[in-house]
Amino acid sequence: MREARGVAIAVYQGVDGAYSQLVLEHFMRERGITGNTLGLPSYRELVTTLSSLRADLGVIPIENAIGGTVREAYDLIGEFELAPVAEVLWRTDHRLLGVRGAALRDVREVLAHPLVIAECGKFLGGLEHARAIPCEDTGVAAREVARGGSPEVAALAPPAAAAIYDLVELASHCADHPATYSRFLIVRPKHGLTAEFAAPAGARRPRKTSLIFGVEERTGSLARCLSLLAEAGINGDKLESKPFLGHGAERIFYIDFDGDVGEERVAGALRSLRTHCKTLSVLGSYDAHAGEPAGGSDAPVPASLERIPERRTIEPIVPPFETPFPRVSRPTKPDGTVLRVGNVRIGDGEFVVIAGPCSIESREQILQTAREVASRGAVMLRGGAFKPRTSPYAFQGLGWEGVTLLAEAGRASGLPTVSEVMTIDQVSRMAEHVDVLQIGARNMQNFDLLKAVGRAGRPVLLKRGLSATIDELLAAAEYVLAEGNPNVMLCERGIRTFEPATRNTLDLSAVPVLRERSHLPVLVDPSHGVGVRRWIRPLCRAAKAVGAHGLLVEVHPNPSEAKSDKEQALTFEDFSTIVADLSRIPVPETDLARVHE
Repeated sequence: MREARGVAIAVYQGVDGAYSQLVLEHFMRERGITGNTLGLPSYRELVTTLSSLRADLGVIPIENAIGGTVREAYDLIGEFELAPVAEVLWRTDHRLLGVRGAALRDVREVLAHPLVIAECGKFLGGLEHARAIPCEDTGVAAREVARGGSPEVAALAPPAAAAIYDLVELASHCADHPATYSRFLIVRPKHGLTAEFAAPAGARRPRKTSLIFGVEERTGSLARCLSLLAEAGINGDKLESKPFLGHGAERIFYIDFDGDVGEERVAGALRSLRTHCKTLSVLGSYDAHAGEPAGGSDAPVPASLERIPERRTIEPIVPPFETPFPRVSRPTKPDGTVLRVGNVRIGDGEFVVIAGPCSIESREQILQTAREVASRGAVMLRGGAFKPRTSPYAFQGLGWEGVTLLAEAGRASGLPTVSEVMTIDQVSRMAEHVDVLQIGARNMQNFDLLKAVGRAGRPVLLKRGLSATIDELLAAAEYVLAEGNPNVMLCERGIRTFEPATRNTLDLSAVPVLRERSHLPVLVDPSHGVGVRRWIRPLCRAAKAVGAHGLLVEVHPNPSEAKSDKEQALTFEDFSTIVADLSRIPVPETDLARVHE
């Protein structure tokens, strides 16, 4: 037997007894990997934990025989740039588990994951007096039955869960089809410190590749993309699609095919494919599953149920170049980062405009503003619900009522939303309702808050501090990325200098500097930069001319009545004029070759 590899943490979504845990333990045994498994509450927390290097290995379900493709899994792997290692096909052998002394006739409630309920429809239909209750995963279902102790409550879960929670089997082989299985991907951080988890010597596996691509919805566009793969002799294993919300003329496809990106025929096909797609994200190549699905009745109970700390210290990534900001630095991603927020791409060559009021004041105000800016060229809606103000007597925002109104306005207008989060305890709740979490200038160096939004997994708009240097702004962004969240955009909003003519000094020279030193998209906020309505228009043009990826501006239905920053709020007509100006200014071509000199 070859030498075992050391892995400190391997993560899955769920609790002890979840199928994901059994798959992960199986893979680790097969590859000779030593370590412990740790359950996490959500897939988003799982991927941020991996991306931040707080874990070395993880597992994500990507396909189910009943539910089909788990699109969220594909999207998260691409968004957080995880590297797939291997696929595992796992036989989902569902058993009905109850407390000791219970009988099948006693059961009135069955706890199970929604997909398990779908896979066991015939069995559940035969339980005349029982109703199915969805829950997070099979491990949670078994755990709750054990905790409750009622003979009337049972769980559909794998046989290993019976041993973990001291339950008994009330019925076996409950799935409608005896060959039911799910497909999982083992993933790791793409830029992590862990080694390649290769198959054992003499057991090399065939390889698969997964990718996501978008094409315009016109006759022949998909056929042409597939023909490029066929011409290269590439066999597709799976193809599914979904509409790209907000872009009626584009459709997103998920495809798996046989082969490795290291093969010239595959690499050549992908190069050709890029020229025919609007978007293309290659998730990576990995070992294909060999033989029959694993698992089933012979799946052993995990060897160790010893839990380990939720957090650990791992040395940060040290790229092969000297920089205090390894994750933020341009050489980490020479081609730059493109953020996708709903149907909006930031950083891919399109100049974006984010607009809305400084403060959300009423339902009528935010809905009217959302409709107007959407119709006049904005692609995202900004609005403050919690407002940090210099005076304690100034309007502080509507708080959570404002968050609710912003979310409603975003849905009504079709615009993704941006709003500032001020405290750690606001982060998780705000992330449920707002598409982009803004860190304001006053909080740029609130390091605990930066860590919290990094773990939340939502895109972050990070504003430059009142007197912050460019290095300090990049260091603040590094805090977010170090927590596993790669989706950060930087915002120049003016800094405090000795010049009193304007509210701040808008440092447009920061834009090309940030573009050269960092791969993150750069926005400009001229509203806060000068604080005077009539000077905002020329600075919008200047921001695009120097290479910014977009603007953040304040717009209000009636600026003279605005409850905050009325002097810098644009009217709807002002906004229309600015958007028309911008359409006449080409996006500058930035030469990034000098970055490596």
